[in-house]
This record gives sequence, C-alpha cells and structure tokens, in this order.
Amino acid sequence: MQRYFVEAAKWQDDRIMLDGQDAHHINRVMRMKPGDEIICVHPGGYAAKCKITELLPDHVTVSVSEEVDVDTEMPVAVTIAQGLPKGDKLEWIVQKGTELGAAGFVPFQAARSVVKWDEKKKDKKRVRLEKIAKEAAEQSSRLIIPAVDDVRSFQELLDSSDTYKHKLFAYEEAAKGLKAEPLRSVFQHISPSENVLVVIGPEGGFSEAEADSLQDAGFVPVRLGPRILRTETAPLYMLASLSYHFEE
Repeated sequence: MQRYFVEAAKWQDDRIMLDGQDAHHINRVMRMKPGDEIICVHPGGYAAKCKITELLPDHVTVSVSEEVDVDTEMPVAVTIAQGLPKGDKLEWIVQKGTELGAAGFVPFQAARSVVKWDEKKKDKKRVRLEKIAKEAAEQSSRLIIPAVDDVRSFQELLDSSDTYKHKLFAYEEAAKGLKAEPLRSVFQHISPSENVLVVIGPEGGFSEAEADSLQDAGFVPVRLGPRILRTETAPLYMLASLSYHFEE
C-alpha cells in the first residue's frame, strides 16, 4: 500500500488533504481512483490507513479508516555524519541509510574529501537529498523522514556533537590491528531511546589530526570488522549492526 508523509496542517479530524507531488503521484503515476486505500503518516510519528474520497488535478482528499499500529523506527536514534564522498555516493548513503533506519544525516567537509560543495549549489543538493530520504522513508514504511543537515566543516561537526549521548567514529586503521573498540562492546553501553552520532570518513579516511581531534572531543573509535570498507559501505554496516543488536 502506498505511503505518503503529510504535514500536520493537512490533517483535519478524520480527513486529510494531499497536494503537490503527492497528489501528482496518486493521480498520474499510480492512477488511483476513489475508494482506493493509502497510508498517510503524520509528522508526530504515527500512521493511518485512509480511503480516497476525492480526486482533483491539484489535490486529493482522503478519510481516515483506522490507525496503523506498527512501529518501524529503530529503538536508538542514529545520525550518520558522512565525510563528503565523490560522485553520487552520498545519495546512495542517504537512500540506503534511510531504509536501514537512520534518524538523520550530516554531511561534512573532511580533510581528505576530494569533493567540495559549491556555495551556490549546496541548498539545491540538500533539497535533492531530502527528496531521496522522503522517498526512501515511504518505500521502507518509516514513520519519520530522516533529517538532512547542511554541509558542515569538520570543526562545526565537533562543536555540535555534545547533544549526543554516544559518539562513535569508524576508524579504518582499526582493521589493521590498531586499538579500537569492537562493536559488541560499544553496543552494551547503549540503551534504547538514546541517541548516537556515527562519523564516517571520506574515501581517503580520516587524517591523523582528525582522528586525534575526534578522540579529544569524546568520540570512541570503533572497529567495523577486519576488512577495510568503502566509505559508502561503512555507514550501512554500522546501521545494519545496530538494527541486528537492538531489533533482531
């Protein structure tokens, strides 16, 4: 059943109005008819099964049939801070990370990031990533759309990290045998409802200065297995491991 995130102002008692891209999708892509059912998700984190009552070119009206009592959110809120990678890898990370339960994404400019976002285009890039997160959240039956922050400098990332209960960074040098905490040990200290910030380096990994700064700021270096992972694989490994530990 198709799922749509609808802003709170569009919910009026047991009636909901969808417009814009959602109305276009229902009308032109799915070619739905009155009586067809969809699921609408409220920003408050709950969903309802709804029946289409009116189809117009610019908006669709539905009536609530029943609440959907299924919680698909990960018990811990995990934000992925990703060093800017090359090409469309960040889009892949946001899409797949949303499917795996990430609560948010923070792109940042790392010392070894080859890519630098043009100031004139960064807003457009963020809007594109937000659209990808929304579509992935709908596809994977999420109850929230992960937040996508503006790109930050490495120092801005450190300065804003104090709001997280647990702070981790995937240290590629740990796969070579240098000291870092295994995930099973780290996860034992995390409880449901707590928030976690995971920092992933770009293709070239973290510089030595960045690794030192992260540890000085209270981040724990963690080992993601004995193999060196690509920058787009590491966040998915972390999210899948957290999901297995807390949900399965």
